[in-house]
Amino acid sequence: MFWLNIISNFFKVMRAGQTPTQIAAGFALGAIIGLSPMFTLQGIAVWLIILTLDVNLSAATLALALFSAFAYIFDPLFHRLGYFLLVDVDSLKSLWTTLYNAPIAPLSRFNNTVVLGSFVGAIVLTVPVFVGMKRLVVAYRAHLHTRVEKWKLYQLISKSSFYGWYQRVSKMGVI
Repeated sequence: MFWLNIISNFFKVMRAGQTPTQIAAGFALGAIIGLSPMFTLQGIAVWLIILTLDVNLSAATLALALFSAFAYIFDPLFHRLGYFLLVDVDSLKSLWTTLYNAPIAPLSRFNNTVVLGSFVGAIVLTVPVFVGMKRLVVAYRAHLHTRVEKWKLYQLISKSSFYGWYQRVSKMGVI
């Protein structure tokens, strides 16, 4: 039920609401958390950025779910990238040693190849995800909204009695 509400809110925001930049920023930041481990120092920092900035929380949550659903597929690639940065780049070895010996930096878990590789990969993908999502929001508002409303699945979900009941109950604060 929680996910139904997030998807519903996301489509409402896509139609109108926050600016395309705010939606795209929320989606890009959610993608960072979805691709990299969430319970690390940098994951908590990204969550604080999401909650501090005026970005769309529904877009961030949806991106988190989407990107974490298939992030494990890229773990071998992230491992290779992290291994390259930790072991093969000699100029970074002193940085990793200093970070590991710092009091709070080990909470980042950058000594793990997959954690480091996934975070660096997520940071590299942030700009393309942001630009792509911003274009999608603009195109959705200009052209795609009327087409999506004609989809059978959209009509089935939006006009179902279960969805109407869920909306009424969630407005009362029960769910």
